[in-house]
Amino acid sequence: MAEREVTWGPRGSHTLIGKEVSRIDGVEKASGAAKYTNDMNQPGTLFARLLTCTHAKAKVTRLNVDKAKAIAGVHTVYLFKDIGENAECNYDGELVAAVAAETADIAEDGVRAIEVAYEVLPHVVDEQDLEAARAAKRLKYDDDGKEVPLVDRTVGDPDKAIADADVVHTGYYGIHTISHMCLEPHGAHCTWDESGHGPKLTARHSTQAVSTTGPQFASQFGLDASDVRVICNYIGGGFGSKFAADIWGWAAAQMSKDTGRPVRLMLDRATELKTPGTRPSGFANVTVAATKDGKITAWKSHHWGTNGPQGGTIDGNQMPYVFDPPNKHVVSQGIATDCGPNRAWRAPNHPQLCAITDTALTDLAAKLNMSPVDLYKANLDQLDDTAKENSKLYAAELDRAAELMEWEKKWHAHGKGGNGPVKRGLGVALHRWGGQSVKCSSEVRIFADGGAQASIGSQDLGTGTRTVIAMVLAETCGLPLEKVKARLGSNEYVYGNPSGGSITVGSVTGATRRAALEATGILFDKVAEKYKVDAKTLSLGDEAVWSDKKKVCSWKDACRLIGPEPITATGPSPVADGLTSKLVGGVQMADVSVDTETGVIRINRMVAVQDCGLVINEKTAKSQVYGGLIMGIAYATNEERIMDNNSGRYINADMETYKLPRIGDIGELIVEFYQPDSEYNRGVVGLGEPPVISTGAAIANAVANATGVRVPVLPMTPKRVLDALAQA
Repeated sequence: MAEREVTWGPRGSHTLIGKEVSRIDGVEKASGAAKYTNDMNQPGTLFARLLTCTHAKAKVTRLNVDKAKAIAGVHTVYLFKDIGENAECNYDGELVAAVAAETADIAEDGVRAIEVAYEVLPHVVDEQDLEAARAAKRLKYDDDGKEVPLVDRTVGDPDKAIADADVVHTGYYGIHTISHMCLEPHGAHCTWDESGHGPKLTARHSTQAVSTTGPQFASQFGLDASDVRVICNYIGGGFGSKFAADIWGWAAAQMSKDTGRPVRLMLDRATELKTPGTRPSGFANVTVAATKDGKITAWKSHHWGTNGPQGGTIDGNQMPYVFDPPNKHVVSQGIATDCGPNRAWRAPNHPQLCAITDTALTDLAAKLNMSPVDLYKANLDQLDDTAKENSKLYAAELDRAAELMEWEKKWHAHGKGGNGPVKRGLGVALHRWGGQSVKCSSEVRIFADGGAQASIGSQDLGTGTRTVIAMVLAETCGLPLEKVKARLGSNEYVYGNPSGGSITVGSVTGATRRAALEATGILFDKVAEKYKVDAKTLSLGDEAVWSDKKKVCSWKDACRLIGPEPITATGPSPVADGLTSKLVGGVQMADVSVDTETGVIRINRMVAVQDCGLVINEKTAKSQVYGGLIMGIAYATNEERIMDNNSGRYINADMETYKLPRIGDIGELIVEFYQPDSEYNRGVVGLGEPPVISTGAAIANAVANATGVRVPVLPMTPKRVLDALAQA
């Protein structure tokens, strides 16, 4: 077989790769033709609604569903809780029961008819008050009842370094819990087929893991994995919370099995905010020391926060973030709260780590009368093990971001943001991420009629995965984008990785490139035999086969040599062949205005300079960064879960009071990829997570620069801004 060299080819040699290409499914999504799980409405579908606990901590003492079952149109009731061993509810919104009925309205009538009573138990929902948590015994303890930290890590002699330092800064910083709030709620539409002619269970599931949720359904129902088909052609948001079949997916499947009818169970908006997962909070007392020229010599921090009933918080082992001074002491404690559980949220831990580290370092820079950009540059020789490979990139990215922001022109010392009530300031932060490719396969087929198709048991979260697969296939075959097909969204295709951790683009494009190169190599053998040319000289482009820049035949003529059985090749991932790599860094800067009379923060401009190796699709890649910036603006300025300490309830679990930014709140977004030849030569690296990391810290630092006052905790709501100004 003719072996095509496994590379992306020389930079600038492509017709598609590296260009701005619109999503191939954009029209379907914009027109409403795309069908999501929440749209599934097969004939005979029953609609499920949920009863959830209304207490932070309680035991179910009565649960009578007879009246619900008696309602005309109600077909079944599923119990998540009972009055036995499974009676305890651990947070407001925990699932108690589900009712499936002919219509959603009838199902809601059924939920209201359920008789439920609780023994209400003492609760703790305050994630910020460490002393209250200590008094309530909600920390971690050893067998003797002694309080023990989650992390207690010392390197060097931080106390001596602090005592010897030219400048020492001490501050309090924090960031509150936020919830997953997917536009399409979590849920599934399940159908059973006992005919024996195909899969027994079909789950149309809103999932980030088409290939791996099938076995979760199978194990729950005693099925073989091959008896479960999972379909997810489109998903309305995931961001880390949709990897599991989940108890609501199992409930939909069980109710379908019990009734012999399809069942659709999607979480309602309040339950979507309360139940499928949150991003943990983190608060810290920080002391950081430096020489007079800005070299950081010591870091000490005591952290606490919550990830819900598990009693964890952000990862203290990664503090301080990106930078690695020679002397440090980090203590971390988690509070077990009666709040919804944690799940991975875009770049798990990193936004919180950055928000605490980079705010403290910016305050240190202010104390040194230095620009934080200069402070960061002064410490690029002491980065953590993950970030140190990016030290040269950080320097270049800081310079480029400063140029795009006009930093030298606009930056001023802390508190010099203007004479009127509206103050203006700049902030900066930086981040790191992995983004390596993982196990994944792609099956490429070339047909005798000239068709080419790549199939992967992957999913497109809205990031453009379907598009980049098609781009790579089309590029490799020398075809226009519209002449190829990218199939995903079903576990009946070859294994595709779950989409999380910024691993998907490298995994699917690398696997597709390898498969397409192998498949076209087989085609070259057929062309070489037919036209008496050397297969090693052949290439593809402009829908034709070429030999040393001379046209041999058209693509279609070549494909006519295939015969009735298509050429099929399967490409693996990862392979150490240069198509993909890992580790990225980035810099973000914020330009904000702060109204000191109202506390309102206005984003004037955000700049993001990001490296991520070879960029397959400039347009969808930029879209990822824009989305990250917008999510970062949200958690920096107004997004948070608000718990009522008295009742233990989640009191803003709706679209009205769970505050997210509107279009007018976003400001100007400037995105640039740092792409010297050295980056192109690294191959593809994932991008999804990094753009959301630095945004909160950069905005917080810009507010401090504008006003001269640190608003210590994110989100910086108008009340928190005014409180900080009043206390200054």
